[in-house]
Amino acid sequence: MSASASNGAARLRAPTGDPAIGAPRVQPTLDRSAVVTAAGDLIDEAGPEALTLTRVAERLGVTQPALYRHVANLADLWRLLGIDTRTRLADTLAEASIGRARGDAVAALATAWRRFAIDHPGRYASAGRHAIEGEPELVEAANRTIAVLERALGGYGLDDDDRRHAADTLRSAFHGFASYEIGHGHPDPDRLDASFERLVHHLTVAFTAEAAGGDAPEADGDATGAGRP
Repeated sequence: MSASASNGAARLRAPTGDPAIGAPRVQPTLDRSAVVTAAGDLIDEAGPEALTLTRVAERLGVTQPALYRHVANLADLWRLLGIDTRTRLADTLAEASIGRARGDAVAALATAWRRFAIDHPGRYASAGRHAIEGEPELVEAANRTIAVLERALGGYGLDDDDRRHAADTLRSAFHGFASYEIGHGHPDPDRLDASFERLVHHLTVAFTAEAAGGDAPEADGDATGAGRP
């Protein structure tokens, strides 16, 4: 093979986009979404205490001043993370509850909520870092989650007010359990799965009884109050 043919073959074999051969490197688009996603990935990996604008900029391969076109400061980034995390959670719950009703829906929601917290510990633990009150975007994001819970509870036939209270009950129960788990706050980690199953059972028993117009019967077994402070 001639030298020119050999060089041509080498050029054909060379991967496009390889910096070693001088191809231009495509820079990712820097916008608010990219900044928030990078920040969320950082705290999921390294914990909330790792979040600084400097580290986010390093992760994105930009200078810190470039971030100020998209976020005002670190406090604003925490606020945006709260919105993003709640939106992601609502989307996760909506997908998990498709085609499910009553106890099946409650179990699916509980499992999806727990899994989300385990998979995104930094995001989840930091979602409440910025107060919701007085922040319309945060209120809207939280209400999206509540709306998903309300829709999933539709099979119980509760009136609007009772269904809203039931959704608030689910939100409180799921959040409490998830916070204990990712924060290593359960006094007996070996009982986590059993406690979780019991939590779901008690919720479905209560909603079934309420839908029937009566008081919730006492569940079988020993309710030990796992997860209380």
